[in-house]
Amino acid sequence: MAMMAIARRRKLLNDDVLISLADNSWDILDISGSDVSDFGLAKVVKMCDSLRAADISCCYKITTLGVSELLSHCQYLETLRCGGCPRSDTAIGRCLGLLKPKLNDVAGDSWEELDSKDIANGAESMRWLLWPKIDDNSREILASDCPRIVVNPKRSVFSVRGLKVPNEAIADLALDESFVQGIDPNTWAIPGAVQKVVILSDSSPNELPIAEKFRLAFVQRDERLAPKRAKNVRQHQRRAEREWIMTNAEAKLVVLASRLSKSLNSTLS
Repeated sequence: MAMMAIARRRKLLNDDVLISLADNSWDILDISGSDVSDFGLAKVVKMCDSLRAADISCCYKITTLGVSELLSHCQYLETLRCGGCPRSDTAIGRCLGLLKPKLNDVAGDSWEELDSKDIANGAESMRWLLWPKIDDNSREILASDCPRIVVNPKRSVFSVRGLKVPNEAIADLALDESFVQGIDPNTWAIPGAVQKVVILSDSSPNELPIAEKFRLAFVQRDERLAPKRAKNVRQHQRRAEREWIMTNAEAKLVVLASRLSKSLNSTLS
């Protein structure tokens, strides 16, 4: 998880990286602002079906298909972070139907009084939805059809609707922050790069290919470590030569003969 958190911060997280690192023990998934697509998300949620919280905000490659895969496979999902870019706002807006409770031919005055087993495909565990630019219509739909879901909860010492707001539902805390605590931020800082805010649209023609990002990252690291590596090689060679001379009698004679020869040549000249 720490490796994925660092990859995400270095803008290197894509389908291949996510799938290679995924583990079925994960209970959170933070792929916000990454190049992960519907394909990668669908693969991972089938493996990590015990997720409690997920952040798919600013993922311009995730569409309605990816969101529906997440909600369908992760029945224990309590917190969802979404939106942040036009594609993400559209995707969650079209998936509101998946958040509504659907009853399996049961009788009752209110679905709130039913057991979760009576509710099918309704994201029954969902309690917190972070959607910064939610439109009024969507907010009204959620308020009337999904009263269990709290939209954009605020940090507070008090509970919301009788529930304490978990850290996963606090907007100003990165979902994967706990996995990089104690790690030097330089681990994901790109040397010589000037950080700037990039607003992703539905298409990013100037976006560097992921292979090029990896290549640049390794080139920068190699250039930074090259002087130290060369120094270590020289020190190792000198140390090996001294050890060989000290442990080899013939080598000692060769060195003494060389020194004697230099001394004689100096005297004669």
